Amino acid sequence: MSDGTSMDYQAELDETQRALREVKLMIEQSQGELSKITQRNAAITLHLQQLQKQSTTVDELKMSYDSALDVQQRLFVMRGQLEKLQNDTVHLEKYKTALEKLVAGGGGGNSAGSAAPASTIKSQMAGIEMIVNAQESERQRLSRQMHDGPAQALSNFILQTEIAMRLLDVDPVQAKDELGNLKTSAMGTFQKVRGFIFELRPMMLDDLGLIPTLRKYVEAFKEQTGLEVSVTVAGAERRLESYLEVMIFRAVQELLGNASRHSQATLIKIQVDLGNDFIRVSVDDNGKGFSPEILKESTNLGLKLIRERAEMLGGNFEVDSSTGSGARITFSVPAKV
Repeated sequence: MSDGTSMDYQAELDETQRALREVKLMIEQSQGELSKITQRNAAITLHLQQLQKQSTTVDELKMSYDSALDVQQRLFVMRGQLEKLQNDTVHLEKYKTALEKLVAGGGGGNSAGSAAPASTIKSQMAGIEMIVNAQESERQRLSRQMHDGPAQALSNFILQTEIAMRLLDVDPVQAKDELGNLKTSAMGTFQKVRGFIFELRPMMLDDLGLIPTLRKYVEAFKEQTGLEVSVTVAGAERRLESYLEVMIFRAVQELLGNASRHSQATLIKIQVDLGNDFIRVSVDDNGKGFSPEILKESTNLGLKLIRERAEMLGGNFEVDSSTGSGARITFSVPAKV
């Protein structure tokens, strides 16, 4: 290995150490901001409890609840940002350690037992960065959905409750109608919240495993979309490593969402082959199809992530599709990594 390459490793190490220092500084700043928002949230919660015991107008109560919801939204986003920065720190530390081994060994990346070449490490880090960015994007999407849906609904519940309470003495019949409307709204919001929780992390996945969770998700997906979706499982049903179950579930979730949003499909078939050595999954739809060249587009993050995750685990990813003829997307991962 040439001295020039060794110098390249050292330069990369210096850059990584600089980036690590910046991320750690951002973590300190974020932790300080999170502490302030947490204190603000506690103060607003106490203020709301005091208002509920006092004679306040509907507008004053609504304004206080809107402030509380805004703080809780900021708290949710800040926690997600802090988690991302902490994940970045872990990945940068691993990258730094690998580079230090390369620099100490004179850059000998091809000898037996030596560290992987820097190009390979950088490629792996790029894949990890893509995954982390996708996680952050998903958090932001769910945060917006929570704010625009359940959070706003909860604010309206306060107003409906206040109206019903004031009508009890004046018009009990109308008050009963208002309470009925409130109950209906609350049930609808409750279902939405359950849906968000399921998207974030289905508890079934931890308790029952991949296949029961997939079947449950498909049933809910069919109700929501009206599409015909089937799940076929080959091989002995069993629990897999937690990270594999999460990876496979998220991949199928993404592929179903793509088929529903973009393909104009009416029929989707999911096949899961639980082999002893490899887990193979295919999602086949009868939609309008697409050119595999779409994978080269920067906007197609979902499919790229599935491919990156599968290949990083030692598996593969295949697309069989053309415009107007539906699509079959298949990926496989080792049953044990």
